[in-house]
This record gives sequence, C-alpha cells and structure tokens, in this order.
Amino acid sequence: MARVPASKQTRKRLQELFDGRWSPEGDRGELVKLAARLIVEEALEEEVEDVVGRGYYAHGDGSCGHRNGYRRGKLDTAEGRIDYAVPQVRGTVEPFRSAIREALGSRTEELERLAIEMYARGLSVRDIEAAFTDASGKSLLSKSAVSQITERLWVDYQAFAGRDLAEHRLLYLFLDGIAERLHLGQPREAVLAAWGISEGGEKVLLGLCPGTKEDTASARDFLRDLKARNLAEPLLVATDGAPGLIRAVEEVFPKSLRQRCLAHRMRNLEGKVPAERWREVKAQALAAYTAASPMLARLAKEEFVKRFERELPSATACFLDDFEACIAHLRLPIAHRKAIRTTNLLERLFGEERQRTKIIPHAFGERAVLKLMYAALLRASRTWRRIVISEFELKQIEELRSELEREFKERTGSVVQSASHQRIYSKRGT
Repeated sequence: MARVPASKQTRKRLQELFDGRWSPEGDRGELVKLAARLIVEEALEEEVEDVVGRGYYAHGDGSCGHRNGYRRGKLDTAEGRIDYAVPQVRGTVEPFRSAIREALGSRTEELERLAIEMYARGLSVRDIEAAFTDASGKSLLSKSAVSQITERLWVDYQAFAGRDLAEHRLLYLFLDGIAERLHLGQPREAVLAAWGISEGGEKVLLGLCPGTKEDTASARDFLRDLKARNLAEPLLVATDGAPGLIRAVEEVFPKSLRQRCLAHRMRNLEGKVPAERWREVKAQALAAYTAASPMLARLAKEEFVKRFERELPSATACFLDDFEACIAHLRLPIAHRKAIRTTNLLERLFGEERQRTKIIPHAFGERAVLKLMYAALLRASRTWRRIVISEFELKQIEELRSELEREFKERTGSVVQSASHQRIYSKRGT
C-alpha cells in the first residue's frame, strides 16, 4: 500500500465526518480539532518540502536531506488536545528542527480561529502567513508554501460549502436567522442557519450563511443555493415571522407547508397581554395551536376570539395573524408535531455558548461570533436526537405529499385559468 501524506488522511477523516460516515463520540469540538490538525499538518509538510527541495512523491538525489516518516505531536487548545503528525527529516547538513512546531505552543488561539474560518468562509494567504510567524513577526513559511496551503484549504472549503445534499431525503426544513454583532460598533446582523429532519429521522445541518439579511432577496439566494445542491423539496418548512424569509420560502418551496415558529409566536403574544392575564390567554392559545387536528384548532380559534376580542384586541390580532401557518404541523403525524413546530433549537444553543464566553472581553466580532456559532453547531450535532419514524407514519407522509401536490396544482391551475379568461378592452375597439 502506497504511503500518503498525513494531511491527506486527516482530510479524509474530515470528509467522512461531513458525509456522516464517521461520528466521533463525546467531543463536541471534533470538527474544529480536525480542521486545526489539517492546517498544522499542511504547514509542516510544506516546511519540509522547502527544506528537502521536492514534493512528497518526487524523487531526488538526497543532497538536501530526505523524509523519514512521522512522529506524533501534541497541542493543547481550548477545544482539547490535538494530536498531529510531525514529518521527520534525515540527511541534512544541520539537524532539522521545525520552526513551525516550536512556534505552535503560543499560536493555539490563532489556529482555532483559522479552523473555524476555514469552513465559514475559506482562508486567505494573509490568514496563513499570520498564523505561522515567529516571535519577531517573520513568516516561517515561504510565499510559495503559503500559497499552496491556502489553495488546498480553499478547495476544502468549497467542497464543504458546495457539498451535494441529494442524499438527504428531507421531510422537514428549519430556517432561523440569529441576530449577532459580527462587527464591533455595527448593528446586529442575521446569520441564517438551515437544518432538517430526514426520512430516516436524522437531524442534519444543511447550511450556515454568516452576515446575511432576512430580506427576501438574501433568503431566496440562500434557499436557492440549497436547492441547487439537490436538496429535495421538504414536506414542511418552519420559520420565524420575518416577512422576507416567509416570502422566500413560498417562492422557492411553493409545494411545502409553511410552519410559523410557535415559540416566537407565543413570545410575541405574551408581549401584548397583561401579566395577570397571561396564564389564561396562554392556555387558550395553546388549545388552538396544539389541537388534535386543524379542524379542532379552528374551533378553538373561534373560542379565543369570542373570549378576548373585546378585552384584548391587540393580543387577538396577534393570535389571528398567519394562523393557518401556526397550525400547519397539525397535518403531520402526532409524534412529530412537538419537534417540528419551533425553530429555536439553534437559537437556544447559541445562547448557551454566549453565556460561556461572557467573561471574554473580545467576545464579539466576526471571528469570535463565528467560532461561537460553530461551537454551538458542533454541540448540537452531538446532542440532536434521532426521531423514530414508523412505516405507518411514512405512509401518512406520502399521502400528505400527494395532497399537497394536488393543492399546488389547484392553486396554480386556478391562477392560469383566471389569467387565460382575462379580456383586453380598448376604447378604440382594437
């Protein structure tokens, strides 16, 4: 079996992690650790290539030394210990000592930042140069070595950001824009996250788009990108109440049910009700939103209106707003409803991570926030529980798909028919 560079094996592990073929136990930071390991191994291999004057598979006369296998190196970071492969060199005039390895101990924070940004937006030449400098600020890698590392990492990033999503036959898609301060002194910006539940019951992270807006154009572009990567039309899409996000979902996934996040809706409703009346109003609202069927939900809606319309008109208007989207989940199997009626899974996780970093003075800023969010995503990937979907429920789902297909054809057919019956009139009779 031919020997391969250690970085190539690490890259393979990363690809297996993304593809779901490998799921490490316990450590929520495995993606960050593997990415940091890859960056270090790439840098060490390029440093050795500069010393011996040839690539890994190239032959030479050995006058500048030769490669002699690997030893294991260890690096302690905030995400835990990182084991990496250290290439060995023999036959040099002076014993080879890796300047990069000696500088690594003081660069762990920079490495973690690079590991995060490697998959958030890719890395630039300047990023790599800044990571591998000595105490005086001098770069430890040649310009050509930095350029080669950057190019390979950019290819990795593009593979991650553009990976094919066809393997995930999605049932439910969740979209949430989390407002974070990505740049100091600037207003908060929405970071749009997408995840879903497949027919096998697995919860899958699909995409994260930092620095987007929740306007229709930005959200539409994000969803079209998912669709262009062969994401199947989901049965249901859950969002908060952002108008741009709602319009984008209806444009890109016109056959899907749209679910309004009930966690967001209940918070909005609570803000319009006196504290002493909230318990009563909450119970009546939940009676509708979590009814056994859409028909019973509509009956509960009428009861809510009769009971509160006069006393609490603002609360009643909030309750009625987008009501059908609030009860869309009631068309799905009963066992699925609790899991698909909110979008706040990642928002809750981001909040927990933010609490942990409160003591850090520079906790905000694009790099820190991206690290925070990826840490939350990694944690989520370890804690998301698979939903058990029975054969009977799959049959229910297929029947609903057929119903939604018929409803879509009826809607679009009526629009086309009404358009075809329009007549053009002119005062001149032409």
